[in-house]
Amino acid sequence: MRKWTKAGVILAAASTVALAAGCSSSSSTAAGKSGSAAATAGLTPPQANTAVPTSVGKTEGKLNLIAWEGYAQPQWVTPYEKATGCQVSVKYAGSSSEMVSLMANGGGGQYDLVSASGDADLRLIYGGDVKPINISLIPSWKDFHPFLQSPSFNTIGGKHYGVSYEFGPNVLLYSTKTFKTAPTSWSVLYSKAYSGQITVPDNPIQIADAALYLSKAAPSLGITDPYELTQTQFNATVALLKSEHPLIKKYWDLASQEITLFQSGTTVVGAAWPYQTNTLVAAGAKVADTIPSQGATGWADTWMLATHAPDPNCAYKWMQWVTTAKVQAQQADYFGETPANTQACAIMDTIQKGSCAAYHADSPDSYFQTIKFWKTPLAQCGDGKSDCVPFQQWVSAWTQIIG
Repeated sequence: MRKWTKAGVILAAASTVALAAGCSSSSSTAAGKSGSAAATAGLTPPQANTAVPTSVGKTEGKLNLIAWEGYAQPQWVTPYEKATGCQVSVKYAGSSSEMVSLMANGGGGQYDLVSASGDADLRLIYGGDVKPINISLIPSWKDFHPFLQSPSFNTIGGKHYGVSYEFGPNVLLYSTKTFKTAPTSWSVLYSKAYSGQITVPDNPIQIADAALYLSKAAPSLGITDPYELTQTQFNATVALLKSEHPLIKKYWDLASQEITLFQSGTTVVGAAWPYQTNTLVAAGAKVADTIPSQGATGWADTWMLATHAPDPNCAYKWMQWVTTAKVQAQQADYFGETPANTQACAIMDTIQKGSCAAYHADSPDSYFQTIKFWKTPLAQCGDGKSDCVPFQQWVSAWTQIIG
């Protein structure tokens, strides 16, 4: 099952607080706003000056991963082991914050790689737990969607702290029995007309979805980035979510929970991923999804190299392997997500007919530009100021929101 099956509010508060404190006193550098473009002034990743290898050396014979459950399946792990001689061990994590906790002290000399999502990447980078990689050693990188080659959540100051992997949007899922035409706004999630029939994820990063909606619904707030909120913007967003609370049937932790809610007709609209939509449609449910006019948030995973990785050569071999078109296609069809490698689309359809289109692997760049990918909220805003609300306050606020 997808990573969100266990995600929610399991949080490494200590790591988050330490990050926020560290960021406030860091020296100046540039962080990518659209990859390597300057954006977040005042922050220097602790491992920014760590040298990267110029070639992959002799493999160590083993590889220790921290991964989302299902990210190390036999169909691509076994061939990797045979080709490289690296025997794979996996520690499955249930949430982004659990990954951050496990990666403390640069992986502790135990772990080599972590399949982090955008809401964890900056915590790992600025916590000094991951180090830059030589992206030129990843041949398939040139075939990635352009927006995933050097995204702001894993590329800072032109340095890559990992290689992008699979991704997907957070979509608006709706019952076609209730909605004869697709809803065009996220406002339906805050409408009393659907009270008791709404479901959204139980996750603090959900605050960004409400902020994205308010960026268009309340332009006077001046929200330009749903992950960079001033206190005033944050307070308005939290107020909206508190007003939504009485309307919610369930804050779901498991994708399967949302699927059951729609199958039973208990809910008619909610925040979801393409996985839920496709599973429901395959089962005959009368549902569809859409990205409303305000756009959508989304997740994108990155394989990140631990600062104290004991098996760096096997780690590079893994990053090379799992970014090939074939493995990307296997992963995408297994999970119901979108591959970073644009060459994977045709292979996906040979594995599961129609999956390339179902998971938007063949969508134009204009589709992906509507997605605001997860990133860790920091005190430092993209304008160089330090008046944004950091992640630990998102955690506290979410606890209050859901009661």
